[in-house]
Amino acid sequence: MKKNILVIYYSQTGQLEDIVRNVAQPFEEKKDEYNVTYYNIKLKKDFPFPWSNDVFFNTFPESYLQIPSEILPPSEDVLNKKYDLIIFGYQVWYLTPSIPIISFLKSGYAEKILKDTPVVTISATRNMWMLSQEKLKVYLKDLKTRLVGNIALVDRHDNYTSVLTILRWLTTGQKEKSGILPAAGVSQEEIIGSVKYGQVIEKHLSGNTLQNLQPELVKNGAIEIRPFLVRVEKVGNKIFTIWSNLIMKKKEKRPLLIKFFKVYLMAAIWVISPIVLVLHLLTTPFFWFKRKKQREYLQGINLK
Repeated sequence: MKKNILVIYYSQTGQLEDIVRNVAQPFEEKKDEYNVTYYNIKLKKDFPFPWSNDVFFNTFPESYLQIPSEILPPSEDVLNKKYDLIIFGYQVWYLTPSIPIISFLKSGYAEKILKDTPVVTISATRNMWMLSQEKLKVYLKDLKTRLVGNIALVDRHDNYTSVLTILRWLTTGQKEKSGILPAAGVSQEEIIGSVKYGQVIEKHLSGNTLQNLQPELVKNGAIEIRPFLVRVEKVGNKIFTIWSNLIMKKKEKRPLLIKFFKVYLMAAIWVISPIVLVLHLLTTPFFWFKRKKQREYLQGINLK
């Protein structure tokens, strides 16, 4: 009997769709063994792409506070199957799984689809995905699914270059290299090469060894942990909590507060972030073992 594979994703730019389809390719190539179904999450009122500055920054409080929007129902073909494996692709908005992903997870459809099914998560981000994955782990646990693997593809350029290229991409739609700036996002080489992760996943699914999947994914380069960025994420989550609650509480002042938040965010990236980096480097000898344990945990699939 053929095994059923479901690929869930939301993609504005097409990057994440390319990645999940490449990861699913080894299953597609064995049509006598697998049925592959794709579910592209659709919002009733979708977000624009390219974004305007106003819309992009105005999504911040709802993104960070994980406030869902209404999604269009999945097809009956998606809902009425029992799956042997789910490949779950997501992106990060403001240090949190994106609104479309949260909207699906908080819908009534998520439990019906995900319950009692092994899941491999795949993220494609600028570079900060670690604590967002922790938030996603909680949702998956509450939905009674089993996380068996995680793949995190990132922009390999330095933190400041990637800020400029991602803003260019989101606000103009231009991903390609221009001037002194490189192409934005995950490199085309890595997108094409992500098929190797699908080969690893297929091997473990066919061999009934999904419990051993994550160490081999890590061995094949599926996870890179940058301790400095983990520290930035922790600081960012604390500050985002304050800002998002303030904006939601002071509804009448929202437009003004969003403008202040935009200025603050740029200052945090270009001024506060370098300070955090210096402190991180100075304290590395004192926290080496702690950060080693942190790295090992974040490369894994367990939830503290």
